[in-house]
Amino acid sequence: MSARIVVVGDVITDVVAMLAGPLATGSDTAATIRFSGGGQAANTAAWLAAQGAPVTLVAAVGADEPGRERVAELDRVGVVCAVQRQEGYPTGTVVVLVHDGERTMVSQRGANLRLSADHVEAALAGAPDAGHLHLSAYTLLDAGSRGAGLRALAVARERGLTTSVDAASAAPLRRAGAAAFLAWVRDVDLLLVNADEATVLAGGLDPAAQGRALAAVARRVVVKRGAAGAVWVDRTGVVEAAPARGVPVVDVTGAGDAFAAGLITAWLAGAEPRAALSRAGDLGALAVSSVGARPAP
Repeated sequence: MSARIVVVGDVITDVVAMLAGPLATGSDTAATIRFSGGGQAANTAAWLAAQGAPVTLVAAVGADEPGRERVAELDRVGVVCAVQRQEGYPTGTVVVLVHDGERTMVSQRGANLRLSADHVEAALAGAPDAGHLHLSAYTLLDAGSRGAGLRALAVARERGLTTSVDAASAAPLRRAGAAAFLAWVRDVDLLLVNADEATVLAGGLDPAAQGRALAAVARRVVVKRGAAGAVWVDRTGVVEAAPARGVPVVDVTGAGDAFAAGLITAWLAGAEPRAALSRAGDLGALAVSSVGARPAP
């Protein structure tokens, strides 16, 4: 069996509203609304489990019914949950407004802000078969959980685990500051950024140039470009590009998390960059073809 992947980050209830038309600010907009499990880390863990990878999720939820439901969902799909339950804090919730291939998120981070460094360290100690750590950067970008994210990377380095970080979201990256974030993730094995995040961190260059700039910090960088595909750059000078799959887009929520799971499992299995990007693109295409952020049951 392959080594366990430990994913550290957020668990969220997604309230996904598929808008029938443009949002009518100050008035009503018809929508199809669905409640489902979300959170970048939880989604990635679910997609990893769907591929048969042994995976543990380290996270925090509220001591409430949504928290119990989110953990139960992950248990059912084979994710081992090392989850703190925080009294007095709600399980995180995100309202996702989806229209015309784009999604806008309104977030309440809730208990995710309470994830502690001690809990992360204990969870990693409880996973002696771990070989890789994947960190959702929301953990770093939220000041309340930053210590947990930094401890996760430090313990992974001490134990010789390979590491990956998903840069999470452009707006909180901008607030945290590019220089600070790049210092936090220095020398991770794999950094995933989308086009907006790459621009925040490396400026308005072409994707290959952005990747080369960021490869001074991370050993390997993948710039996700949505419908334009993805670019892989590493410190050896390798640059690979892969097109996106041409599939009808239903809901882009969770597509990046599915992409990350495909990329990580392929890379850990020894795939070359082009093959790893191809596998990541397959899962990303699968994710955008249905509503919700998780694999279909």
